[in-house]
This record gives sequence, structure tokens and C-alpha cells, in this order.
Amino acid sequence: METMAVITKCTEKLNSAQILEPVCALDSPKPKESKLKWSLNHIEDVSSDMISLPVPQRSEFWCRNYNYLLSYIWENDNAVQEALHVRNGTISFWKRCNKTLDYDSNVESTVPYHRNLSYLGYRALIYSGDHDMLIPYVGTERWVKSLNIPVLTGWEPWFVDGQVAGYSVIYQANKTDTAITYATVKGGGHTAPEFRPKQCLAMIDRWLAFYPL
Repeated sequence: METMAVITKCTEKLNSAQILEPVCALDSPKPKESKLKWSLNHIEDVSSDMISLPVPQRSEFWCRNYNYLLSYIWENDNAVQEALHVRNGTISFWKRCNKTLDYDSNVESTVPYHRNLSYLGYRALIYSGDHDMLIPYVGTERWVKSLNIPVLTGWEPWFVDGQVAGYSVIYQANKTDTAITYATVKGGGHTAPEFRPKQCLAMIDRWLAFYPL
């Protein structure tokens, strides 16, 4: 328990979604003038009367949540909704995450499903950003190894524009030629394509085309 307390103390101030990016303050730079919340937990609660607020222009500090605020402005624009063929009146106010959906979460682990799919011989691409602390890539690697399937190709770097974009290892699915590829995305966060869009597009494009990463 003491060890965990030390680890928590050392990591609690990090941005767990991407440890190299800044942690956004809970309040905007001028909290007395605005009630806008900048944390990821609060950004989903943005209301229609807030999207007219200006995005902070402080060039010395940037927060990824500023981009999320812009998405509210863009998606709630009538011209944008018309271009996307959104039926008039079906959406009162667009939000990035619809938390009003009623469902029961009864799947504690997807590993049994992956084990079954690998047994059936299906191809799979599993990837993880290597700067994500919410679901660390070593944790993903561990459950992939728990499938107990042999390694076809050991760890190798994969490249985009001649630069290392991450590392990959290929496993054999059910003693067939079908492969399960596990790849890390260098510099990627919790949602890797958000942080490394070019690299992730190249990764999925190659995998869908049956090319090596």
C-alpha cells in the first residue's frame, strides 16, 4: 500500500490521457468572468449559452480541451448540420458524448471475446498509444499475451515518412496464416488517432490492405 501511495503521489498531477500534455485547470483563466469548465469531465456539460464564449488566445498555454469546445461551436452551427443532412429538430443541442443513453454495462472484460475470435482464426489489429496512462500499453500487451498464442514476428519498429511511428509484434491465430497484430503508437494518448492522426491512418490503411505496418 505504501508503494501505491508513492506511485499515486508521483503521477496524480499528470495528464493521464497523454502524460506529455498539460493538465488543464478546472476553471478558465478568468473564472470570475466565466463559468466555463475546462476539465474533460466538465467539458461534456457545456450548454448552448457557453459556446459563444471566445476560446482563450494565450499562445503560451494550450489545452486540448479548447479543441473540444470548438467542436461544440462547429457541430451546433445550422449550416454544418444542414451540410451533414441532420434532420431539422432531431438534435436540440449536440454533445460529444451522449450520456443520456440508458444501458447496462455487463461486459467486465473483452478478453474472452478476443480469445474466441483468435481461435476462429480472424485477423485483428490491436493498438495502444504509448503515452496513455489510463490504459497503459504494457497492460494491453499483457492481456494479448494471456491469449497464449505463438509469436510470428517479434517486436519491430514501423514507420511513417521514414520516422519511427511505433512498434509492433505479430501473433499467430489458431495455427493458421491469420495474424493478430499488436502495435504501439509513439506519442499516442488514450485515443491514439486524436494525438497521432497521420500515423494511425497509415497504420489502419496498411492493415486493411494486408500490408505490413
